[in-house]
Amino acid sequence: MNTWLPTAPCTPEECASRPGARPASLAGTLARLTAGLLAVLTGLLLAPLAPLTGRTARARLTRLWCRAVLAAFGVRIRVHGTVPPGPHLVAANHISWLDIPLIGAVLPGRMLAKSDLRRWPVLGPLIALAGTLFVERDRLRALPGTVRAMAAALTAGSRVVVFPEGSTWCGRAQGRFRPAAFQAALDAGAAIQPVRLGYRPTGPAAFVGEDTLAASLWRVAAAGGLTAELTLLPVIPFHHPAAADRRSLARAAQDALRPDRESPPAPRPPAEGHCQWGVPESGHARHHGADGERGAVPAGALR
Repeated sequence: MNTWLPTAPCTPEECASRPGARPASLAGTLARLTAGLLAVLTGLLLAPLAPLTGRTARARLTRLWCRAVLAAFGVRIRVHGTVPPGPHLVAANHISWLDIPLIGAVLPGRMLAKSDLRRWPVLGPLIALAGTLFVERDRLRALPGTVRAMAAALTAGSRVVVFPEGSTWCGRAQGRFRPAAFQAALDAGAAIQPVRLGYRPTGPAAFVGEDTLAASLWRVAAAGGLTAELTLLPVIPFHHPAAADRRSLARAAQDALRPDRESPPAPRPPAEGHCQWGVPESGHARHHGADGERGAVPAGALR
């Protein structure tokens, strides 16, 4: 493990439990787990067709699939805010593997993921076909190339999604945003879309520390119905004073996600559409291994 890789203080025992929660029925848990895995499998089987579709059709299909996965696991979606037009660097806090379909259901784009995932059987080639961008987290020399690839995607009109904390937290607090991903936005002249994610109840969704994917899938299915909440904060435009350098831009995006931050960091550009549902709650910190080994967690460990 490289010492510079981000860490979080959370553990499954301390952060993912639900004291006093009424246990879900075994039948209901198995039904949600089976439905969720079938929805995921359907998407994997259809993924090779993604390159054959146009960008608009691909985004629409991605939204539908991500919503189907969340619904199958019994997860309800609440969205607050408006989706801005044009390519943006989406910067979100990171709690769970559920973050990936949650963002895909509202803001489909090219995810930044750790390079290890590309070598996974079946899943690796498929997520590569879907346009995933990869970062080698333990090779700092490869970082400039990753930033260039992100900037190129933004310049070409794609939305790029990153989790700049670089590790999952349990949802009751957040980690520091690593600044390297924000250099891509500067190079491409792209705005930043801060996104705050949250889950109710908080514990079952969290995927942290030495948690296994199997344990997390079971916990989500056994929760008997989670509510996933996504808040689109005001866009930070390219010409914002915080865009002077990547570190100040990372701080501005991180500050925008603070639960007590209600005032916009900058005016919001005209929106394509309005997603009407609810508003999210904030969280407390928890850990998803510093080396990012647990599950399909997109990498944001960029310094």
